[in-house]
Formats: sequence, C-alpha cells, structure tokens
Amino acid sequence: MSLTSRKLTGLLADENRRRVVAAMILGATGLDEIAAKAVVAERDAVVALERLTQAGLVEVADGDSFLLLEQAFQVAARAEADPNPVSQFPTRPPKEQKVLDQAFRDGRLTRLPAKRSQRLVVLDELVQRFEPGEKYSERQVNAKLSNSDLDVATLRRNLVDHGMLDRADGAYWRSGGSFDIE
Repeated sequence: MSLTSRKLTGLLADENRRRVVAAMILGATGLDEIAAKAVVAERDAVVALERLTQAGLVEVADGDSFLLLEQAFQVAARAEADPNPVSQFPTRPPKEQKVLDQAFRDGRLTRLPAKRSQRLVVLDELVQRFEPGEKYSERQVNAKLSNSDLDVATLRRNLVDHGMLDRADGAYWRSGGSFDIE
C-alpha cells in the first residue's frame, strides 16, 4: 500500500467518499448498509467505493462486502513523520534531550516523569528559570512555573523536595540544579 497523507487527503476531499469512509468506520460493510449510514444515494456510494478501492483504501471482501484498510492512515502518518525531529533542547546531552522532548511540548511542560532520574532532568530544566541568589515569593514561583499543564503546587513541592529550591519565611530561592560556568 503506497497511500501518502497527500493522497489520503485528496481521496477524502470528496464529500461522498468521506461519508462512505465514515460509514465503514462505523461498521458498515455491505453496499446497502454503507449507502444508508453514509446518507448517500447507492450510485454515489458505488462511485465512491470504486475510487477508494482503486486507491487501495478499500478492499472488496466476499463479493459484495467491503473492508476499509484503516491501517493506511497510520502508515501514511508514519511515512510523513520526521525520522529525526529537532530537539527543543539542543544544548543538552542526547539522553537529557530525549527526556525533555517527551516532557515538554512547544516549551510547555505536559508531563512529569515517574522515574526519578528522568524527573530530575525535567526539574533541572525548570529550576533554570530561577536566578541563583534571588529570593522569590510563592506567587513569583507560581508565575515561573505556570507554563505547564501540571499543578504548580506539585511542581513547586517537587523542586523543594529534590533540593533545587529552598524555602523559609515565605521566600523561595534556588539551591540546586545545574549551572552554566562561563
């Protein structure tokens, strides 16, 4: 099967073909059932099925039933995926890049790894937002951690528990993490 995402998009640009594919995804296999679920005339369903079969997205099974080859969507998506995506963290070592790229999407923290060694890499990235020697209020800490899908209180607690931030008398300061030596 050599369907690319471009070819799939072209196939599904036609409304009747989209309706037929949707009906098949919902389980329709016979021509009458496909036409009924797709809410198209039987002739339009036949034309759509012929085109989808020629393209390799649909197979004729047992004479009068049709089978949608749903894996074609996955194959096309994988073929288009960049085999070597550019890391969002080019200055980090490759193992750290992998952990950070999995935890962050477009600069936003989307998950905190359960594995301690990976969690420390993510927390180290977060603590870089704090200047050594500066004191921060809880509100300021929350603001620096707010670009996250996770609860800022959880992140703040993790930073303190792992020795990257300290706190006393309502103030926080950076006490750990990696430092660039220039």
